[in-house]
Amino acid sequence: MRAPVILTLLLALGGLAAAADLPAPQNVVAGNAVSIPTSGSGSATLYLVGPGHVAKREVKLGEPIELKAEELRVAGRYTVLLSSGEQASFFVTPAKPGEIAFLARPSRVPTAKPGVISGVAFVFDGFRNLVLQPTAVKFELSVQGTNASQTVETKNGIAWTRMNSASKEGAAQFVASVGEVKVNRVVQQTAGEPCNLSMRVAQRTEKGIVVETAPIRDCSGNAVPDGTIVTFSLLDAKGRRTTVDSRIKKGFARAELPNDQGTLSVAAGVVMGNELQVGGGGQ
Repeated sequence: MRAPVILTLLLALGGLAAAADLPAPQNVVAGNAVSIPTSGSGSATLYLVGPGHVAKREVKLGEPIELKAEELRVAGRYTVLLSSGEQASFFVTPAKPGEIAFLARPSRVPTAKPGVISGVAFVFDGFRNLVLQPTAVKFELSVQGTNASQTVETKNGIAWTRMNSASKEGAAQFVASVGEVKVNRVVQQTAGEPCNLSMRVAQRTEKGIVVETAPIRDCSGNAVPDGTIVTFSLLDAKGRRTTVDSRIKKGFARAELPNDQGTLSVAAGVVMGNELQVGGGGQ
């Protein structure tokens, strides 16, 4: 109910104040005190109305009105009214950047993917006012010795970017900074799809044939995580297919298939590996 009361008061005093203006301050920055000269003598009631603060107190005419720094922490339009009829309006602008709200997506990405990481930075001053004047924001992404950076100027207090994931797996440090103000987020980079997938026959018996892959890595040389499914298939001479799913363990995948004559193949997801022709009966 306080705001409507003040608003009513402003409207009532507006007519009285039409002929007398206080010297409004210029270039007021959030969090700074302001002094407004007055004329006359005696006392008057001061009303201060701003976007985040209202106040009422007695002041002496002929002495400056002192508005405290904590009364001007929120950016926006302020109005000062005196019961003697004078008034002033002025704008408080945000202070220098003091905080960054930084959103980074996603939290987990494969390596070497173009434009897969996005970051949005909202630049605030130390009083949580959005800094609207254009401000350069530097985005940096680094992991295991690789580093990429972009500098983007804010529009209406916001800057955003898209960046490629690096070729190295690991916890990538994604940093947004304005001067000395920095915010860090972590984007976990994982190995991409297997590359150059290959297998060999590790063991053969009359009952079965054991096949094993070479170390499974992506095209950047990162080890594909343990637990990733690798599928081994045997298509025998009669057109029957036997399939075994195996998980990567310590960088390798291994499976046992019937020792029939046919064609062995290996795949991980959509990535196909080499094929082997095998004979039956332990040959």
